Amino acid sequence: MPMPSHRGPRRTTRLLATALVLAAATAARATDSSTPAAPLPTLAPAPQRETVQVLATYPHDRGAFTQGLLLHNGALYESTGLYGRSSLRKVEIETGKVVQRVDLPPKLFGEGLTLFGDRLIQLTWQEHVAPMYALPTFEKVGQQSYPTEGWGLCFDGESLVMTDGSHRLYFRDPQTFALRRQIPVMLQGQPLPRVNELECVGDVIYANVWPTDRIVEIAERSGTVLATIDGSSLLSPEERKSLGPDAVLNGIAYDPRSETFLITGKLWPKLLRVRFVPE
Repeated sequence: MPMPSHRGPRRTTRLLATALVLAAATAARATDSSTPAAPLPTLAPAPQRETVQVLATYPHDRGAFTQGLLLHNGALYESTGLYGRSSLRKVEIETGKVVQRVDLPPKLFGEGLTLFGDRLIQLTWQEHVAPMYALPTFEKVGQQSYPTEGWGLCFDGESLVMTDGSHRLYFRDPQTFALRRQIPVMLQGQPLPRVNELECVGDVIYANVWPTDRIVEIAERSGTVLATIDGSSLLSPEERKSLGPDAVLNGIAYDPRSETFLITGKLWPKLLRVRFVPE
């Protein structure tokens, strides 16, 4: 909060005089038809407001600190975080059973997850490395590095799209991780910080906004937020109290066959199949 200023009487008088001169000049310009009027600023359009329609609910590992979700050939792949508890998993959707798993070294904190070709790529939070694993074996086949924090990750068909907890999307070469471009995420003309887990769907990107109940739909080319999706109804007040403050909405996977989404949260006991619909 700015501190109040203690101006002397002379400075106050100068400021008042300057203001009167500027006002007179402005009035003169307004009456001079030869001077075109400056265009009035336009407000950025408000994004569409949407909510979540739940179609089905499945079990989910209550101990999974979900950081990334990915659907491939009917199976759910999940990245979990926390030091000493981070993992890469293949999960049976209907039962929540973990059918395949590899644990990260204790010094790595797992984050976003995506698929490029036959390789799963997993970000880490502050370690600046992205382990890569072969499908279907989960054998580690390489590692890339990057200079920022790692939060969310998806593949748009050409580039890896990545977040680092700021208001920016980074587009990286999927082979080398070289930065191709970056754009700000803008909500009604203002930067939107803490953009987290991502899902690329056509020419839009869906993103969790940490640590809120909000998902946003972002135009991939411009970074403009097209829609905000309210997920506050997914947990009851009793569930929120029992799960604790770290159990926030996180994890989005798109199912193109049914045009639905699978979403969950950190430490949530359930996975939900949903549609995003207008409020």
